[in-house]
Amino acid sequence: MPTLQHICEWIYTTHLSTSIRQSPYSFPAIETVHTLGIAGVVGTIAILDLRLLGVVMKKEPVSHIARQVLPWTWAGFVVMFVTGLLLAIAESQTDYFNWAFRIKMVLLLLVGINPLIFHLTIYRKVNTWDIASVTPLRARLAAVSSLILWASIIVFGRLIAYVNT
Repeated sequence: MPTLQHICEWIYTTHLSTSIRQSPYSFPAIETVHTLGIAGVVGTIAILDLRLLGVVMKKEPVSHIARQVLPWTWAGFVVMFVTGLLLAIAESQTDYFNWAFRIKMVLLLLVGINPLIFHLTIYRKVNTWDIASVTPLRARLAAVSSLILWASIIVFGRLIAYVNT
């Protein structure tokens, strides 16, 4: 048996996992808060992405929008991460075999790499294009990638509940 599978099975038998799974209220409550966290993350990121694409707030500096939404993005991320971890703990044994869960995890990795590359490259020169209504191609590509990745994460996250292993 692979080590990761063994760890997932052990997590599945823990008191926390069992408590979340067997409670009539815990799992739905955690899932609801997880959805709100996702809405916070994706909503704030979408505002910045749509500005980068020149769809909204064209006269607003990109850096100003980024400063405004970043605290909300991080707050939503913390909520989404903690509740997502609790949901994964509750279903660790079944998630191990679930292809939709695996794809979602890969997409989460990619959606984390996307802003890292954006901030380490094109955003370092934001002062040269901050108020441009048409942002550089690399900024627009990062925005499109972000929107596609987040939409895909939501789709595969929903599929987790409906995919038979």
